[in-house]
Amino acid sequence: MKVSFHGHAIIKIETQGKTILFDPFINGNDLTDLVVDEVKPDVIILTHGHNDHVGDTVELAKKHDALVIANADLATVLSWQGVERIHSMNIGGAYEFEFGKVKMTPALHGSGYTTVDNQLMYCGQPAGILFTAEGKTIYHAGDTALYSDMKLIGERHPIDVAFVPIGDNFTMGPEDAALAIQFLQAKLAVPIHYDTFPPIKQNPHHFLELLPNGNGRVLKPGEFIEL
Repeated sequence: MKVSFHGHAIIKIETQGKTILFDPFINGNDLTDLVVDEVKPDVIILTHGHNDHVGDTVELAKKHDALVIANADLATVLSWQGVERIHSMNIGGAYEFEFGKVKMTPALHGSGYTTVDNQLMYCGQPAGILFTAEGKTIYHAGDTALYSDMKLIGERHPIDVAFVPIGDNFTMGPEDAALAIQFLQAKLAVPIHYDTFPPIKQNPHHFLELLPNGNGRVLKPGEFIEL
């Protein structure tokens, strides 16, 4: 399994012949190394409905007939935009796909999509994602605050890699994210959701310094981990 980071909250997992893309905010993202015309996802997984996470989902899904996995409300909104292959889920639910198991966990955040004519569409509850394949579990925390039930997630699911937001302002900052990693008991922590916009400028190495077990790694856009 190959797991790569591509700026902001974009994660790509390549496993069992499938390419799975999380939160593909590519156009408008100055920090990503990806180009929409060059990305060919088989599956797109969305943590929530904010524009900087839905990103280029509709274009990519239509172009590549990709399966989109999202909470039920966001899935409905995407279906109105012409996305045909959608699997609806919700918080606490899990589903075994041919490429791996997906489980949605809580995230404390908002989830509204702003249309081109400045209408705000409700997109359900935000989520974190537990993805399991090839005996490995990846956790994408989504946009979230720190919350104590992360302990339950860590106790029930052995996490090999946890991607957690550290930008502060809209999500956890470095200090809360470091405590989240302790709650989650993740083997490896990777910071995401920072530096994209002025309010979330952070030094990711400061986050690493806050981890008591020294189990963090900063990935530059395009860098990957082999599991």
